[in-house]
Amino acid sequence: MKVIGIIPARMASSRFPGKPLAKIHGIPMVGHVYFRSKMAKILDDVYLATCDKEIKEYTESINGKAIMTSDKHERASDRTAEAMLKIEKETEQKIDIVVLIQGDEPMLVPEMIEMAVKPMLKDESILVVNLMTPLKNVKEHEDPNEIKVVVDKDNFALYFSREPIPSRKKGAKEIPMLKQVCIIPFRRDFLLEFSRLEPTPLEKIESVDMLRILEYGYRVKMVESKYETYSVDTPEDLKRVEGKMRNDFLIRQYLK
Repeated sequence: MKVIGIIPARMASSRFPGKPLAKIHGIPMVGHVYFRSKMAKILDDVYLATCDKEIKEYTESINGKAIMTSDKHERASDRTAEAMLKIEKETEQKIDIVVLIQGDEPMLVPEMIEMAVKPMLKDESILVVNLMTPLKNVKEHEDPNEIKVVVDKDNFALYFSREPIPSRKKGAKEIPMLKQVCIIPFRRDFLLEFSRLEPTPLEKIESVDMLRILEYGYRVKMVESKYETYSVDTPEDLKRVEGKMRNDFLIRQYLK
């Protein structure tokens, strides 16, 4: 099977304009994502998908592959779908699985990508996978920038929200506090189908792409990751991540 990674990234961001090129230990954030994704042995190739010349030029400066996409996309999945079709046209090869790797996940490790893809290799009925990891505390559970998820007994998603779910208001001593990690493998044809589906009410309310899948009656397989990762949504997040990556074991492999 041909499995590729696509990192959608754009300079426009309401909370943190220009964040893909914001530096962490001297390397633009999207560079960390690219270098670390390239280490995943399960991927045949990795591309950056962008509508911004600055990101394309940076990608080429590190000998990476950039695909220019429309500047009209609101969702990372739509940008990824466009890039996938362009890659197929350029390479004259059909892709089987495309892993959407958000450009604001600089702490990812290659094993996370492999963990996310493996269920699809074992079970053809699985169309899309998300990673999830435990939230550390109540503050994180209440942070609207963290997308929370609740799952069934087989680890299929029941619901995603930016609100703290499940509720702590009934006084339960222990509740599962899980967050989505945006490393998302799609089967090729399902990504295209997903992009054609009209956005749904809950997707719009929560601003979470995966709810469109649930609202149309499909399933999202969740895989728990043991790795500590934080996405970057704000300048404050960038400072936190830079601190946590100070002794990062992977950086030494590409920081020169």
